[in-house]
Parts: sequence; C-alpha cells; structure tokens
Amino acid sequence: VQLVESGGGLVQEGGSLRLSCISSAEFFSIDTMGWYRQVQGNQRELVASILFNGVTIPEESVKGRFTLTRDNAKKMVYLQMNSQKTEETAVYYCNRVPHHDRWGQGTQVTVSS
Repeated sequence: VQLVESGGGLVQEGGSLRLSCISSAEFFSIDTMGWYRQVQGNQRELVASILFNGVTIPEESVKGRFTLTRDNAKKMVYLQMNSQKTEETAVYYCNRVPHHDRWGQGTQVTVSS
C-alpha cells in the first residue's frame, strides 16, 4: 500500500489547514481511514477516523475543530483543521484504522504562536 499525504505547512495559532491523502489500497472504499499525528519525541497518535460510509469519529481533543471527509472513487481522505493550537505542531499521516504496516512520508504541520 502506498499512502501520500500533502497540504501541510506553517499556520498561525487559530488558523486552518486542509490535508489530503491518496491511497493505493485495493479495498480503500471499505476501509476505516484515519489521520494520525506524531509530535517530535512522542508516539504517533490517532487524531480522527472516518468509516467507509463517511461517519467520523474524532478524538476528544479535536472535536468541533477537525473534520474528515473522503472520496472513495478517488481513494482520497481529507482533514480540515480549524482553530489550530501550537501543541498540534506535528507530522500528520493518514492510514487505515487499524493501520497498515507501511506508512507514507507524512506532512509537516507547524502551528506558530
């Protein structure tokens, strides 16, 4: 499986970014997909998930601020991040939930104060 994330960058605290991910997974349309992040020095953590039918399951810390969407025909998943916080500076990855062994390169998100 190949996963390619994009859309990261530098954003001010309170700002917004939209991340994109394209997958090569054969069964993408039935997979639960997730966005994960890894703060430097910490373990990778799941931020939010989206079921095959579009139902989203955000972690408590991002509820009301982060929105996931997916396009099964394009095998893409998106993460709209609003009202970002400095502590959310991290490398963001997409992967299946539970995740494939192989990860993409991720996309760096830096939230400045």
